[in-house]
Amino acid sequence: MSIDRVQLQRFELKYLIRQELALAVRDFVRSYLELDEYGASHADFSYPVHSLYLDSDAMTTYWHTINGNKNRFKLRMRFYGEDRSLPVYCEIKRRMNEAILKQRGAVERGAVDRLLLGQMPLRDEILSDDPRQVASVQRFCQLLNEIQARPKAHVAYLREAWLSRGSNSARVTMDRNVRCEAEPTGRFCTEFRNPVNVFGSQVVLELKFTGRFPDWCREMVRIFGLTQCSAAKYVDGVVLIGESKMAAFLPKNAQSREKAESRRNLLRKNTGVLVTPATA
Repeated sequence: MSIDRVQLQRFELKYLIRQELALAVRDFVRSYLELDEYGASHADFSYPVHSLYLDSDAMTTYWHTINGNKNRFKLRMRFYGEDRSLPVYCEIKRRMNEAILKQRGAVERGAVDRLLLGQMPLRDEILSDDPRQVASVQRFCQLLNEIQARPKAHVAYLREAWLSRGSNSARVTMDRNVRCEAEPTGRFCTEFRNPVNVFGSQVVLELKFTGRFPDWCREMVRIFGLTQCSAAKYVDGVVLIGESKMAAFLPKNAQSREKAESRRNLLRKNTGVLVTPATA
């Protein structure tokens, strides 16, 4: 396995930008960062990322985001293709106030079906001797069982990533063609049947840093007039698909439903995305 350069603890700022602006941002950041090794072999500098998001029948993690809970988490299983020799990454993305904490561990594809039933993979099915990865898989299974999570949505996009040279202190990603569809069966397939294009033609720009906000990032925000916003791929995908199509029941709290509708309207306004699912 290649070196895992995931930032385990970081701050992140998100922006929705046009494709023309994304090209200008690329020209700016390449003076400070280097292209991710996975994107270097692609003409468009981007590689496909697929994630299966897990949630409870009550959509617990979804509603925690809608309601703006300060301390919340999401469970997802990330994969980069259908080849069964490729690993699946069990990821916990947790927000603690303003900080983002990530845990992840890679497992063999053959362990996934049992893992989705809440069973801890065998030790030799975890593809790393790093105790942190083993602990991450254990914690993933624990949270899955605690909220009775099951497959809910398939999210995919094309990622262009730029990294700090010689360190992991800063990372800039630009995600294009973000798609989401309901996926209750847990199939790890890269094909879509009837997805929504979550942010239309807009690009999700994320600035991720482990310490203080870099001066060059601050200058980039100023030069391009970037406006920070929320852009949660799973949550906004469900917002467009409709909670009733994915949840066993909706919350009785009318305020939560109103917040979801407000987010839905804002997403329509900012991206021009229709609620009717787009074709792949």
